[in-house]
Amino acid sequence: MAGENNFDEKGKEREKSREEIIRHSWSSLEKHQSLSLKEKLEKLLALARESKVKKSPLHPEEEACWPEIERNMTRISGFRIFENTYPLDYKYGRVSLGQGLKVEGRVLALLAHNEAFRKLDLSSALFLDLETTGLSGGVGVIPFLIGFGYFGQKNFEIRQFFLGEPAEEEAMIHEVYHFLESNPFESIVSFNGRGFDLPILETRFTLHRLPFLLADLPHLDFIFAARQLWKHKYESCRLSHLAEQVLKASRWEDIPSSEVPIRYFSYLRSGQFSFVEPVLEHNLQDILSLLGIVIAASELLESSTFTEDMDSSDLIGLARILEAAGEAERSFELLEMALRQWVPESLAFSLKKKLAWYWKKNRQWARAVALWEEMAPAGKLFCYRELAMYYEHCCHDYERARELAAEGLSLARGVSRTYEEDFLRRLQRLEAKIQKGRLIG
Repeated sequence: MAGENNFDEKGKEREKSREEIIRHSWSSLEKHQSLSLKEKLEKLLALARESKVKKSPLHPEEEACWPEIERNMTRISGFRIFENTYPLDYKYGRVSLGQGLKVEGRVLALLAHNEAFRKLDLSSALFLDLETTGLSGGVGVIPFLIGFGYFGQKNFEIRQFFLGEPAEEEAMIHEVYHFLESNPFESIVSFNGRGFDLPILETRFTLHRLPFLLADLPHLDFIFAARQLWKHKYESCRLSHLAEQVLKASRWEDIPSSEVPIRYFSYLRSGQFSFVEPVLEHNLQDILSLLGIVIAASELLESSTFTEDMDSSDLIGLARILEAAGEAERSFELLEMALRQWVPESLAFSLKKKLAWYWKKNRQWARAVALWEEMAPAGKLFCYRELAMYYEHCCHDYERARELAAEGLSLARGVSRTYEEDFLRRLQRLEAKIQKGRLIG
């Protein structure tokens, strides 16, 4: 199959990378005159084995001080449970996992738009990510890999339930149920879990006549906060892309999500676990990435004062988070800060338009007028209409209002029938008011 051929090609690329490492290692070993040929070969074999399991860290100079990760696997008839234990000082990209324990409830509440998080923290949260037989929801979609991340007393745990035989799904779901029952988590953190992971998992629990213990927990679906914070800054808000851009974490060997179902079906046909090993790693990386970007987002929001020294893109992202949380005034102050820096022209225009609308709504006319006058020379018709309305209704300066309406009409001809008709009516009304004023005078 074409999909399996692609896997083979990627496998060859990884093998080629390992071959280069081994070739370089052999060149180094040959320089050691004190070692016998047998000793050199033994060391080379050890390096070859290590290169198959070792992930290249982002910063090679930090490699020696990375803590050891404990990995265990329990095989139960028809499914397996993989346990991965990370020390709290484990570095994932630029963050340490233990920083997650310092994230405040008020920050989680802002990110989730849910006040229930104010009384919570991540020490009792369940990080959730599924790998399934389909990329969209539905009763026929089976979660063959259920990944949970959570904080232990001195570490961060990732537990993965892998369904080796679809006929044993009921047994695995019961095992997942017992795990959740014995660990009373107080909240859920996911990436698109509200629309994908949770509905699928709940369907499987219902199918096997089990209560869904996660149904009523406060849920931080971070995909929404991620888009607010970074959609304008990065070309993609996919979890893996954000891990690379925001955290500087290395996911260069990761497989795309679209390959996941194909790999599982290839495993079922062939029985070769090598097809799904990259899927387990992908799931593991997704959970670590999710924790990492929540930490990174909290670092932005935890600042008690936002200043113009901050990057304009970060200020815009924070403004969007605050606006969604109902803190409009603070949000628009941040947008003003951002606009005093360099912002791409298309984005700057939409932000100025939004700001002007807000100041108009709050009757802060000087600020609104300044923005309309700034945008008007670019031929923005709505600015001429807003300025004409302001001078007519707020200042009763009908002459100035007429000038602006006439300019707007000139620009609107052949461009917008709606604006053209609006300016014509406005001019007629203003002419009448001006004539009336002259008669009275």
